[in-house]
Amino acid sequence: MSSSVRLGTLFPVNTSTADGPSSLAPTEPQRLPGGWWACGVALHERVRADVAAPVDSARLAQARQRLRRWRAEDSGVLEAYLRGLTVSEDHLLGILAEEDTQLTARLDAPSWVEPIESAVRAATPLPASDPVPADWRAAFALPFRPLVEYAKARFRVGTRLMSDEAQVDLHALTGSLGAALERRLTSLAARTFVAELHRQRAAGLLRGDDSRARFVDFVRRLTEPAGIATLFTDRPVLARLVGQATVYATEARLELVNRYAADRSCLVRELFGDVDPGPLVAVEDNQGDPHRAGRTTSVVRFADGRRLVYKPRDLAHDARLDAFVDWLNLRIPDVGLRKVAGLHRPEYGWTEFVASAPLTDPDGGHLYYRRQGVLLALAHALNTTDLHYENLIASGDQPVMIDVETLFRPVWQEPNDTVDPAAELLAASVQRTALLPMMVVGEQGIMDLSGSGGDQGRQSPASLIDWADPGTDRMRLVRRAGTFDGASNRPRLGDRVINPEDHAESIMAGFRLGYDAIETHREDFARLVEESAAMTVRLVARPTWAYRMLLDESTHPNLLRDALDRDRFLAQLYDQAQFPADTAFARHDIAALWRGDVPYYHARADSLTLCVDGRPTTMPLRRSGMDAALDRIARFGEADRQDQEWIILASLATRRPVGGHLDAAPMPSSKHGTAAPAERLVAAACAIADQLVARGAPGRERVNWLGLELVDDRQWLLLPMGAGLANGYLGVALFLGQLAEVSGVARYRDVARRAIVATPRLLDLLADRPELVTAIGCGGLHGLGGIAYGLTRLRMLLDDPEIGRWVDTAVELAYVATVSSPTDDWATGRAGCLAAMSAIHTDLGHERAGALARSCADAVADAVEALDRPDGPTGFADGTAGIAYALHRFVETGSGTTRHADAALAAARHAARAAASSSGWCVGASGLALALAHRGGGEAGGSGSPGLAESTRLVRWLADQPPSRDLSLCHGEAGIVDALTALAPGPVGPDATAILRRRATLILNALQWQERYCGTPDGVLTPGLLTGLAGIGYSLLRIGLSARIPSALLLEPERRPAVSDGRRTPTDPTQEERRHV
Repeated sequence: MSSSVRLGTLFPVNTSTADGPSSLAPTEPQRLPGGWWACGVALHERVRADVAAPVDSARLAQARQRLRRWRAEDSGVLEAYLRGLTVSEDHLLGILAEEDTQLTARLDAPSWVEPIESAVRAATPLPASDPVPADWRAAFALPFRPLVEYAKARFRVGTRLMSDEAQVDLHALTGSLGAALERRLTSLAARTFVAELHRQRAAGLLRGDDSRARFVDFVRRLTEPAGIATLFTDRPVLARLVGQATVYATEARLELVNRYAADRSCLVRELFGDVDPGPLVAVEDNQGDPHRAGRTTSVVRFADGRRLVYKPRDLAHDARLDAFVDWLNLRIPDVGLRKVAGLHRPEYGWTEFVASAPLTDPDGGHLYYRRQGVLLALAHALNTTDLHYENLIASGDQPVMIDVETLFRPVWQEPNDTVDPAAELLAASVQRTALLPMMVVGEQGIMDLSGSGGDQGRQSPASLIDWADPGTDRMRLVRRAGTFDGASNRPRLGDRVINPEDHAESIMAGFRLGYDAIETHREDFARLVEESAAMTVRLVARPTWAYRMLLDESTHPNLLRDALDRDRFLAQLYDQAQFPADTAFARHDIAALWRGDVPYYHARADSLTLCVDGRPTTMPLRRSGMDAALDRIARFGEADRQDQEWIILASLATRRPVGGHLDAAPMPSSKHGTAAPAERLVAAACAIADQLVARGAPGRERVNWLGLELVDDRQWLLLPMGAGLANGYLGVALFLGQLAEVSGVARYRDVARRAIVATPRLLDLLADRPELVTAIGCGGLHGLGGIAYGLTRLRMLLDDPEIGRWVDTAVELAYVATVSSPTDDWATGRAGCLAAMSAIHTDLGHERAGALARSCADAVADAVEALDRPDGPTGFADGTAGIAYALHRFVETGSGTTRHADAALAAARHAARAAASSSGWCVGASGLALALAHRGGGEAGGSGSPGLAESTRLVRWLADQPPSRDLSLCHGEAGIVDALTALAPGPVGPDATAILRRRATLILNALQWQERYCGTPDGVLTPGLLTGLAGIGYSLLRIGLSARIPSALLLEPERRPAVSDGRRTPTDPTQEERRHV
């Protein structure tokens, strides 16, 4: 019988009252059918005992059909799940074909069955005189009254012998247990209730004159004994979830109260200074993730208002942290780090409640962040993780870590030659602590979840579940952006939050103090680490939000009829692409999620045995937490400290708002410079290259860098560099390869080649993932056009035919990307792809690239002809200036037509309407001047050309602008001088050359006295071509050797023919090159 028929026939017919239908008189106690709970048993529980051989051939055929459907839908995940459970296909078929009565006969009834059956027996209709609450949550809690009463009765029985000396307000705690349980059960059942509400409404089963009345009728029906019985019979997985939540909540509350009663006298003496706080009057559960059968951290409150924190786990890590804090306080004058008082017991403990408090003086922000820097050094040394915004409290000028169970994180991942070395560097750095900014980008927003974040008013990254038209029969689930209320982890002065990015120097000063203390007294500190060998440490294998998301989504009503369907949903954890982690964790993860828990992996600090919820696993650790910390402390030194300090600055910079492509602050004392000799420019480029080589993260096969990258023009992120030309390792490799040709220094060439080792693997991956190709795009700087261009240049600079095969693949992928490209600009769209393919065709005679260039030119011309927005983007990177330049250059190659020339002229005219508000190449005057100087058609060279006149005006306007602190290619000095270098041989050459001469030495001087000069927030150094060191170094080569080095920014082809063996040879600057600088 289908569920809809059962539910419709079992509900009694009601008559109406003012509030809605009234209930019939109570009937005999309802009972659930035999074997009702069978479908609530999960697969890992069903395989614990032998399965009786199925005798019903029809059920076996159905089982085979079901298995075929599962395999067709997700065969890889299904097979991994079965391997994890060591279940054969024949065994699974037996389980699928098994009768409910067979299953219940071979298994003991789970603990959650008894409360469900008891609740069904005790269920009574809601009295007609009792209104259904207006709040939908309270209304949906009504069917669970028998379960709540069951829990409260169990709690009263469990505390009946408690002595009056315990001073517990049992009446209040019983009530709060019931209220908390109501909220929990309602959240588990809400989706099912709403789905059933819709079904009954569509079937015409609900009575009432309006939407509210029909909702009331639905709730009343659910409270009927027949209604709740049918609900649990139809969805036994829901029965399991609410039944075990009831059991766990009751057991956890009893455990807390009994432990409190045993410890009360010690708590008063040690945590309340012998001042009795009065009776225990309230318990606030769910102050963290649930572990070990629903147990959570709780805040307990006493009659006088004082509070304590109860943690249902071993607190040895708190005691060890106190020892390390004492050690630092002794060795760093005036740091005065605060400790958290506690009472530690085996398997649980109590700590003082640390309240957030504002600063008392303006200098408090400096003191707070200096201390946070010291704690950062300590957390880094102890290999600590998970210090997010909920685990740090700002108590005046003291940052207080309140949850440090992840001290001494063990190493569990096996080494992998394909892992990005820059990703490994970041994972082993100070950022792993989560005390530094950790930006999470989601569909709804961006938020810093770290101990430095938790900003009030920020949108949560993921959608939140909400309910539209609640309390009516139109109630439905909706997903919306959520606004974060703020946390207590950052200092406040009055109503103003003091942000960490504004106190970077204080954090750095504190970090150096802590780091130096540990390095100087390394052996003494290591002994303290070794004394921590017996403590329990936690391993967080996956982000806990991923587990919480799975728990929430797995309450979908379609997953609550048969536990095997919910199993398949949870088996997503075997999909490493979606949930990266060793698949060995997935089996234990799923078992924990079935209990409603976030998995809790732990080990002794000195052990290689990983446990889950107190039981050893077969997953050996690669390095114990203690040894991992000792390894890290052994690496403390000048080189490591510089790496960590850069990561600190870069992380803090990601909290800065995106300011667009505006000019940075001017250089101080920016007097005009004199001509810079080419030799000095090349030497400066070598100095930058040496920085890049030193900053690179070397792996077994490759090298890569960490960099700051502006993602989607909305958020700066600290990331391992990808393959892109603008912000990826290809741009860095291009600079190093070009410098190797100029200087003859072999190590630059070697690093350039090692930097691109991962490129063919990436291209092969993209060949099978067209959706990723579309996402990457075809652009000349931020897309596959730029990747193909960079590989082409490196093919020639490194004289490596193998790279030529990568170029072929990249060109084909760029072809795919152009088809669905939403943009036609230079940086991300078809104009940049046009320029890149034209250069590849010129350099390699690549016919496929030439064909793609023609296709892009036609598409871009179409876009120009369809221009209907005079106020559209006009910049070189993002608008019509770059389009005009790309089309004009295509015409210059002899491949373009009159139509392309006309389109170039139209695009230039559109761009010329913009008033220059900034100097940069990307969207400012220098890029516009370059585009207008190369206007197509007959106007290009005429002395009276409006385009030439406007270009000259813009160049002279640039002469009056102060040089910028930002030296980058994108919107800094390097981009300006690259444009001027390109303009120097043309009609505006005299003006451009004069400015170029004056600014070249200023750039060289800035490299010497400016610490930060990249196109990033706060000017933090980053390796990339567009905003970083590689682009600045490349521009120095362009200034000094412009006649022979093509512009990477303009995607130019090679300037000089190759010598006979295809390789370039280093030569001195020509007379012409000297003249330009």
